[in-house]
Amino acid sequence: MKIISKIILVLILMGLTQACFLNRTQGKHDASTGETKIGNKILYEQEKKHFKSVKQLTFGGDNAEAYWSFDDKKLVFQARNPKWNVPCDQIFIMDADKPLDSTTMPKMVSTGKGRTTCSYFLPGDTLVLYASTHEADPACPPVPENKPGTYVWPVYSTYDIYVADLDGNIVKKLTDEPGYDAEATVSPQGDKIVFTSDRSGDLELYVMDIDGSNVRQLTSDLGYDGGAFFSPDGKQIVFRASRPKTPEEIKKYKDLLAQHLVEPSDMEIFVINTDGTGLRQVTDLGGANWAPFFHPSGKKIIFSSNHKTKTIPFNLYMINVDGTGLEQITFDPIFDAFPMFSYDGKKLVFGSNRNNGGTHDTNLFVAEWKD
Repeated sequence: MKIISKIILVLILMGLTQACFLNRTQGKHDASTGETKIGNKILYEQEKKHFKSVKQLTFGGDNAEAYWSFDDKKLVFQARNPKWNVPCDQIFIMDADKPLDSTTMPKMVSTGKGRTTCSYFLPGDTLVLYASTHEADPACPPVPENKPGTYVWPVYSTYDIYVADLDGNIVKKLTDEPGYDAEATVSPQGDKIVFTSDRSGDLELYVMDIDGSNVRQLTSDLGYDGGAFFSPDGKQIVFRASRPKTPEEIKKYKDLLAQHLVEPSDMEIFVINTDGTGLRQVTDLGGANWAPFFHPSGKKIIFSSNHKTKTIPFNLYMINVDGTGLEQITFDPIFDAFPMFSYDGKKLVFGSNRNNGGTHDTNLFVAEWKD
């Protein structure tokens, strides 16, 4: 049973980062409302403590990392769907209140070449940033082989961060250093960008001004630092990190990084001030704790974790910034991740394997948030 669970976990995570699943959802839905007529649950009973309602926005394929526009009217996300003839992840935008038809490709704002990740709206909602490998090679980069019992993420050295308009025209390239530059997000004040880079020889967090100038390194401890987001007041940054300790762990981490790979199975949540001071660890749960985002109050963090089982399920949890008050928020039996609160604090968008008719499809959902 443990071996089967690990295989399922690898398939789920590969779907999120490689978008390789071919099966589609089987539940019938009303595309005008997102209401599902048959199939798995969209809203679990335990989730009603924090969710007034949940609406499904996508129906099939692999859809992930959806983030709000500043006016809360649109979402930008990465996706791959065989029906769209998109060979690997590209960046799309959609109206946040209009579920997509399962066969119609939404508006693409990336080039359609290479592989992309981690998109985000810039202030004014007329531009988006994202990371892409297209300039190095228009083809999809090779996917690393995962041997039984292991799982690695690629950190492609050909990723750079670009800004595009909503017609998909690249208007600026923000990074031009050798190596991995990706995972960029924007402060709510619209003045700073945080991103991950290996330009120092390790995967660290960096902050730059909104125009790409004034780049500053924030973290320096050995290990992968990434998936960072600003607090509502822009004064803090929450992120996921691995911290290899033993000689064996350190060697494994360095050997993988030399191959442009990381193993994400052991990560915790950290917070740092935007000026680089005050680094502190928030969680000490074991397993994979990742995809963190600040609660609108700035006093709590919502994140995805498998700490209870170290395999599946991944669910959303919330915790106080000081590491107290851990609470489970979602209860899908397979996978919930990538949460982001709307700027007005009234909604939460996330990705989930719920209501996928027994396939491996990952879809986007929006919940009305009670508190």
